[in-house]
Amino acid sequence: MDRCIVLVDAGYLLGAAASLLAGEPSRSRITVDHTALVQGLREQAESDTERPLLRIYWFDGAPDRVPQPEHRRLRVMPRVTVRLGALTRSDGRWAQKGVDAAMHAELTELARNRACSDVVLVTGDGDLLPGMMAAKEHGVAVHLWAVQAADGDYNQSEDLVAEADERRVLDRTWITKAVRAKELGGICAPPPAPRPEIAAILSAPLPESTLTQAAEGPAEQRQHPAAAAGRGGTEERVPAVKGVPTPKDLAALRAPGTPPAQHPSTATLRWSSDRGWVDRPGLPAEPPEAASMPTLAQLTTAEQRWADREEDITTVGGDPYEVGQVFARRWVDRLGDQGHLQKLSSMYPRIPHRVDGELLRYAARFGLLAHKDDQIDEHDRYAIRAGFWREIDVRTSTERAPVAD
Repeated sequence: MDRCIVLVDAGYLLGAAASLLAGEPSRSRITVDHTALVQGLREQAESDTERPLLRIYWFDGAPDRVPQPEHRRLRVMPRVTVRLGALTRSDGRWAQKGVDAAMHAELTELARNRACSDVVLVTGDGDLLPGMMAAKEHGVAVHLWAVQAADGDYNQSEDLVAEADERRVLDRTWITKAVRAKELGGICAPPPAPRPEIAAILSAPLPESTLTQAAEGPAEQRQHPAAAAGRGGTEERVPAVKGVPTPKDLAALRAPGTPPAQHPSTATLRWSSDRGWVDRPGLPAEPPEAASMPTLAQLTTAEQRWADREEDITTVGGDPYEVGQVFARRWVDRLGDQGHLQKLSSMYPRIPHRVDGELLRYAARFGLLAHKDDQIDEHDRYAIRAGFWREIDVRTSTERAPVAD
């Protein structure tokens, strides 16, 4: 068949792009415009092969093979098929399992069935050499693409390069059309909302650093361990706590003689709205009417439930902040009594437990809240709730806005 197919090893493409643009292969250091990247791959493949594109296969790893937000965005794009392998952690590093085998199987099957005349491989792994040779034996022209290496490092198997029919290097100019390096110290979330408390939730320290700060005293006396080490100083550390600490743990950890009123305020903002809530002097308990707050399931008809699922699959990317906004938008739109909205807004930042639990169960559909580094990913929880409150804030502001004559 006179058409081309692109097989992309996402770990190689994005890892090499991160090395090129950010100086290290961690994909968390880059931001990817997947729409622009897929379009760039399609245009370049059709130009190089002079054949129309049949399909782009995107091979990547994911924890427990659960699609992540980027995979959800990719798999609904035209002419894109996502194939997931496992993502496992070994010796402190993440590694893909089964991706190379899946690429090899797909490559040989496409060539055997004569599904295309040209195959573009975006990979650097020499394990694909047998698949490349098999494809050539079936009369398929193999184009091998590399990502420009950082600092002259060679990031592609020499055997692959020698076996390929054609080769192209995707340079920095090509990569930066769809990929850019993140600013150091930035957060992986949309711009913070007008409420400063939401920004505080997103920028709150991780549990380990919170434990250390709680034991070291007031904020103005604290410093980051890395900063102290850089100046040759020493620092006492609180013994590591296994697992994710509870609000009770955070409240109990303080410097000797520190009164309870000086506990870190982030302990209250970080955690679930009901369960394990740490009450502080002057902070009212959850109002009784919170128990009567309707859940989204109670407000949703069968037709709406189907439409919601359709939107989740085809439109919602799965970013934690976005997930919180989508849930809040549906909840507000279906409220019959807008008084509930005002009551909820007055409870900020505490979400009623029954609504908060439903919100987190909804987020779990998108692969969020999964175990990462043997702990629950609390950063996702902050971003989900921040997105929820951002949408509630917008809706309550709209309700208060005067109507023009």
